[in-house]
Amino acid sequence: MNIKIAVTSGEPAGIGPDICLALADADLSCRTVVLGDKNLLAERAAMLGKNTVLHDFCAGAPAPAQGLEVLHLPLDTPCTAGKPDPRNAEYVLRLLDRAHQGIASGEFAGMVTAPVHKGIINEAGRAAFFSGHTEYLAEKSGTEQVVMMLAGGGLRVALLTTHLPLKDVAAQITRERIVRIARIVHADLRDKFGIAAPRILLAGLNPHAGENGHLGREEIDEMLPALAQLQGESIDIRGPYPADTLFQPFMLDGADAVLAAYHDQGLPVLKYASFGRGANITLGLPFVRTSVDHGTAADLAGTGRADAGSLLEAVRVARAMCGN
Repeated sequence: MNIKIAVTSGEPAGIGPDICLALADADLSCRTVVLGDKNLLAERAAMLGKNTVLHDFCAGAPAPAQGLEVLHLPLDTPCTAGKPDPRNAEYVLRLLDRAHQGIASGEFAGMVTAPVHKGIINEAGRAAFFSGHTEYLAEKSGTEQVVMMLAGGGLRVALLTTHLPLKDVAAQITRERIVRIARIVHADLRDKFGIAAPRILLAGLNPHAGENGHLGREEIDEMLPALAQLQGESIDIRGPYPADTLFQPFMLDGADAVLAAYHDQGLPVLKYASFGRGANITLGLPFVRTSVDHGTAADLAGTGRADAGSLLEAVRVARAMCGN
């Protein structure tokens, strides 16, 4: 319980506040502190028929015996469940900034993030394009390269590329990128997950992993040289394997993670196996950050139909990573 995890409540009009309230009743073996507007959380609890007691977080005080600790950060404008408002975009980013500040000062051991609405943040007219939590936190922490990995259903799937149009993916599958990202996956599996000798499986980009160059040469020209270099560094990475047969028990037996070439190659399989119970993990950061495997689901906000399973799993994973 002496490990404190900051949980940002995300888009206020979405299900972030709803699922954060579920932390009050969960046995998570760590101290969770929700960052958000305390009045909003109280209003949402009333909508859901919950009698959740909200406590003001005080870093030097012991955790309360029951209820939910809240680090109050006020909304910029009143919020209606189900109706995201760009005027609260800066509030959403302040939650992330405060969590990062708390980690840098040692106040928190790591952070878990409820979902944000990228479109709403960009509609607010920020000077720079906001492409997601991962990129934002990388910039905040001065991290040159981060890696998106989801875990659930007995799988860990990391990505060589993330939020790119499919037409742009092949150009990003380079030897240098594969080496850089595989090193990060290997290091974090070892250091944050406590796996002494991680084994990573690399999925090919093309159908049938290129079929000896007949269906594309990325496997031959980029992936195989990258694998040889990594194996020369004593990193246990194998492949490239055809993605359509890789996600089977006999292939995954003994593997600690799959490195997929692009977003919709690896994540549909993992989300089919664990949706609502998976965790999104950012590798490569100098701190622990996990998140949910779903979006803001504004249509469910305040209805009582939001499932907090993924948030609870994200907290459990973060706690284990902080412990390592």
